[in-house]
Amino acid sequence: MSQDAPTHRRLDVRDIDGEPFDEIMAALEDLPEDGRLRLINSFEPEPLYGVLTERGFTHETEQVGPEEFHVDIEHA
Repeated sequence: MSQDAPTHRRLDVRDIDGEPFDEIMAALEDLPEDGRLRLINSFEPEPLYGVLTERGFTHETEQVGPEEFHVDIEHA
């Protein structure tokens, strides 16, 4: 994913104290229809998946390290 594309965004929540839910939802609020958000987390955010589906998003998750997961989120 190119960081130069204005519709592709990156949100690394590994250093956020507490739940990063509000930051994730804020990042998705203004995501363009053709946009993609790459969420980087230290664990697989399984509870988030149902919320994404309910709000009209799809996701693909890839574990890239022992404590690093990339979740690519797009409009369904």
